[in-house]
Amino acid sequence: MMDLEVFGQAILIGIGGTAVLDAWALALDRLLKIPATNWSMVGRWIGNMPRGRFSHSSMGAAPPVAGEAAIGWTAHYVIGAGYGLLLVAIFGAQWLEQPTLPPTLVVAWVLLIAPFFIMMPGMGSGIAASRTPRPNAARLKSVVSHTIFGLGMYLTALLLAAGMSQGLAG
Repeated sequence: MMDLEVFGQAILIGIGGTAVLDAWALALDRLLKIPATNWSMVGRWIGNMPRGRFSHSSMGAAPPVAGEAAIGWTAHYVIGAGYGLLLVAIFGAQWLEQPTLPPTLVVAWVLLIAPFFIMMPGMGSGIAASRTPRPNAARLKSVVSHTIFGLGMYLTALLLAAGMSQGLAG
């Protein structure tokens, strides 16, 4: 069981990783015109679930949901926080004291299962983006995005560990 401080750090690590991912996505969009994930469509997908619709042939054709952008962005950060919790649950609170990169990348890459086998099929893109115009490009974008997320979790963990050691020294 995690104590409250470890729980909070784990959540911050997941949120930090998500924020780094979003900065990366914004840079790709602005500099290379590679569009970021449309979190409104993710919110529409989630918002249709209470109506019994878990799978759609096209999210653009799915019924709009009030507040879908807020739902999508909130889910994005809640899932990121959850991934941070999972990371610490698997690798232990001692990892927080001296974070290393491999655990964050392992978690980020293993969790590609979620977009490839749940989100993409549910939103009409098929398993691992098989129904998209450029499936391999979509898959590569997901792998790179999860790698950036893993790097972001690692950087956040390093910052937290440095802050904790400064707090103990000061």
